[in-house]
Amino acid sequence: MERHTALSLTEDTWIGRFQAMGSPCEVVCESPRRSDAAEICELVAAEAWRVEDKFSRYRDDNIVARINQAEGVALDLDGETSDLIDFAATLYRLSNQRFDITSGLLRKAWIFDGSDRVPSQREIAPLLARVGWHRVSWQRPRLTLPTGMEIDLGGIGKEYAVDKAVARIQSAGGGPCLVNFGGDLASTAMPRRRRCWKVGIEGKTPESAERLIDLKEGALATSGDERRFLEKDGIRYSHILDPLTGWPVFEAPRSVTVAAASCTQAGMISTLAMLKGAGAEALLETEGVRAWCRRQPGTSNINIEIS
Repeated sequence: MERHTALSLTEDTWIGRFQAMGSPCEVVCESPRRSDAAEICELVAAEAWRVEDKFSRYRDDNIVARINQAEGVALDLDGETSDLIDFAATLYRLSNQRFDITSGLLRKAWIFDGSDRVPSQREIAPLLARVGWHRVSWQRPRLTLPTGMEIDLGGIGKEYAVDKAVARIQSAGGGPCLVNFGGDLASTAMPRRRRCWKVGIEGKTPESAERLIDLKEGALATSGDERRFLEKDGIRYSHILDPLTGWPVFEAPRSVTVAAASCTQAGMISTLAMLKGAGAEALLETEGVRAWCRRQPGTSNINIEIS
C-alpha cells in the first residue's frame, strides 16, 4: 500500500495525517508556517513507519519474522529490539504472567469480528501448549524462542512509536505538537496558543467522543474492546485474552484510559488494568494514576479527573 501524508489547516493549527500500524495517525502542530508543519508531519510519519516496518508481525522481512522463523536457534538482538523485549518481560512479571508477547497464537482460535463464533476448549488447548514467556530463553541480547512459538509486539508497539515520534520532534526543535496514533497520544510540550490540548476519548463509534479531556502535557493511552469482541447467548467475550487459560479476561472493562508522563507508561498501566478484569478500578486507584475506566451499564465505573 502506498504511503503518503496529508496536511490541512484548522483555524490556527496544522494537522498532518497518515496511516500506520493499522490506525489513523495525526500530528497537530502550532507552527505558523506550512513548510515547518509539513516537515514535522513527514518526520513523524517516517518514525511511525520505521517502527511498523521493524516490529510488525505482518511482515516476513523484519526482526520479528526472523525470531518467529528461527526454529529454536538463538538470535542476538540489536539494542532497540532488546529494549522492547526487556519491557515485555517486565510487563509479564508485573501482570502475573497475563501480559505475554507469545500469546498471539491464540488468535488462531479467537477471531473477534463481532460474530457469535466462540471456539471450543479443544481448539484452544493445543495453542496453549505453545504459549508462555517462561518457555523462552532470554539473556540480553540473546533470545531463543522454542520451535512452534511466536512473539507479537503489537501490544506495546503503538505507544512506543508515539514516544519515539515525540522525541524526534523535540530533537528537531519542532515546538508544541500533539502526536496521536490511533488514540494513543502524547504532547511534545504545553501549547502556546491555547490553555491545553483538547482530546476526545472515542465513544461507541469512531465518529463520537464520549469524553473531552484537557491535556496540558504528557500522554494518554487507551485499552479497550469496543469494536473487537464476540457475543453469544447474551455473553460478551472481550478480545483481552488471558494467556494462562486461553479465554477472555473475566469482567474486563469496555475501556481504560490512563494519563502518564509517556505514552509507553500510560499504555502499560491501561493494559495491566484491563488484564485485571473486575479488579481494574482497584489497580488504578492503587497506582494513583489519573484515569477513566468505562464499563457497560449496570457495572461499576471509576471516573478520575485528568487535567
